Amino acid sequence: MTSNRILTSYFTIAGMYTLAAALIWGVNTLFLLDAGLDIFEEFIANAAFTAGSFFFEIPTGVLADTRGRRASLLLSVIILFVSTLAYVGVAEVGGGVLLFSFVSVLMGLGFTFYSGAVDAWLVDALEYTGYDGQLDHVFARGSMVTGTAMLVGTIGGGLLGSLHLALPYVVRAVMLVAVFAVALTNMPELGFTPRVLRLGDLPREMKKVARQSIRHGWQTRPLRLLMVCSFFQWAFLTWGFYAWQPYLLGLLAKEAVWISGIFAALISLSMIAGNALVDWFSRWCGRRTTLLLWAAGIQTAAAVGVGVAGSFWLAAGLFLVVAGTMGVGGPVKQAYIHQVTPSEHRASVISFDSMLGSAGSTLGQSGLGYLSRTRSIADAYMLGGLVTFAALPVLVLLRRLNDRADIIVGRKGGLRSDCAAQGIPQISQVDARPRAS
Repeated sequence: MTSNRILTSYFTIAGMYTLAAALIWGVNTLFLLDAGLDIFEEFIANAAFTAGSFFFEIPTGVLADTRGRRASLLLSVIILFVSTLAYVGVAEVGGGVLLFSFVSVLMGLGFTFYSGAVDAWLVDALEYTGYDGQLDHVFARGSMVTGTAMLVGTIGGGLLGSLHLALPYVVRAVMLVAVFAVALTNMPELGFTPRVLRLGDLPREMKKVARQSIRHGWQTRPLRLLMVCSFFQWAFLTWGFYAWQPYLLGLLAKEAVWISGIFAALISLSMIAGNALVDWFSRWCGRRTTLLLWAAGIQTAAAVGVGVAGSFWLAAGLFLVVAGTMGVGGPVKQAYIHQVTPSEHRASVISFDSMLGSAGSTLGQSGLGYLSRTRSIADAYMLGGLVTFAALPVLVLLRRLNDRADIIVGRKGGLRSDCAAQGIPQISQVDARPRAS
């Protein structure tokens, strides 16, 4: 396969997967509230999802780094298919927070089989086919594809939810069948050799991957700092993404489900805009930490402002700014991580980063969810926004390392960003080896 075919397959799979997932994102909180949960119980169920993501990241990383990245994705699709339909079943039988939490853990398991595996497959396959482009732009373009899929999915989910709140879940299950078929036929393992993993070998492999994740991830200082940022930022972001549904509808004094779908679509557009800005900013900015610092600072101010606003239009506008900063920071961080992580450990290190993000998300959803019930959602937005401020000094430390991976370098012609050559060596000549600390 050529690099272009690899990119096409990656964008197609990522887009279809996100489209299926996004069908419920705009209505999930409303679905759980309609099923009988209160606001705190709803976030307990969501926290169970992220707790499942936390505990299963390492075991699923083992499978991705042994049996292969395609096998990991196919398992993800199967588990999400089952757990999505189970969500509808729990609501139909009047199950409470415990049953929803159990299914949420299963759903979290499904997503961990996806996290890291597809990105690792992409990078290995591009290297195998001799791709000479810039990873920042690939991930930014991929985020634009998934953002567009999220746009379509959230609008569609909102419209389906207006008919019946269970419909987006049923349609998601149907979409996952199509994702399975595409991944099965368009995701060859290139640049990576799968190996047999017996069940009895799993504990040993988990210990091995855990050690490798710590060695190549946590003990590599730039990656450690990026992972700490993930912890603080996702302590707010996951909760904030689900809390806006009842919060903004409350400010608007309306209960129309379609409004949630439309606003979720606007969030997608904001993230796409942020993705597009990565390409533009990188033409003028030669360091990844510059983009990360500006995105994190604006994100903190806007998140606090959502809670302070007191009106629908101002709160909605500020939350869209938060979404835009996610669109900028996500691809840049992805490229930084891949730049310093050895090929054979990519899936594990990305999973380890996701695990720490899930840990922050679990704590954040539980704590901010409780604050939402005892005080108000607005107060929780203010506190959650302040928590993200902790990422700023960490990024300052990352910048002071002056690591080679901080420089935005193109492989072709020694380009820095997209400008003319400025004396920066080609990436193959750059010593981008991880620095243990």
